[in-house]
Amino acid sequence: MTASIPRDIPDLPAVPGPPRLLPSPVPATAVVTPVRRPLVAAFRLLTASLALTGVTAELLLGGPATRTLSHFTVQSSILLILVMLASARRAWSARRPLPGALTGAALLYVVAAGLVHHLLLANAASPFAVADSTGTGGWPTLAAHVLNTAVPVAAALDWLLLTTPGRLHLRQAAAWILCPLAYLAFSLARGELLLPGTQDRYLYPFLDVDQHGYRGVLGNALLLGLSLYALGVLLVALDHIRPNPLRHRW
Repeated sequence: MTASIPRDIPDLPAVPGPPRLLPSPVPATAVVTPVRRPLVAAFRLLTASLALTGVTAELLLGGPATRTLSHFTVQSSILLILVMLASARRAWSARRPLPGALTGAALLYVVAAGLVHHLLLANAASPFAVADSTGTGGWPTLAAHVLNTAVPVAAALDWLLLTTPGRLHLRQAAAWILCPLAYLAFSLARGELLLPGTQDRYLYPFLDVDQHGYRGVLGNALLLGLSLYALGVLLVALDHIRPNPLRHRW
């Protein structure tokens, strides 16, 4: 005969399971051992030196310094110089890279300036072609090719081969348009302040109010702005589908 089962069996303690990991506000990159990347730093210093050479040549050969510094190509190259120098220092000292919004903007501007040069200014089939857009030979031609070809290619190679993908975001593409909009306002204000008939009153033929009027210039600016935004969106899309070149440490 078996004993009756008591009705007041005490509750057994729950079997402890594996501890749950709480989400951490600290990104994984913050706990990764910093790694110095001297080869990356050297390439970025070389890119900055290349852009500095082109800007210096333009300042020496392009007439008054105020006129030369008013070109969007020169301004975007100066921004790239500063970004590359800061990025080289961070790569050498094993610090975190610059924000993707800043490096993406510098890349977008120099690439856009190079495309405008080759597709609109130096292209004989373009309605905005400029006869001396590549210089008259010698050093002016070399300076034009450095700023509009070599510098954009070097910046693109740095982005493709020496940066981690996935750091650009779509919302940044709209913010990148603010700088060209400010340049448009600067260009139109500069043209208004200079006397009619002044040489190079408008530095780019598609922004020449004397030739196209404000309506035509704003139409050209709208098309260029949309093209620049599309280029920025393409840059973001490529950043999220390209492979990671930094799986192997440099």
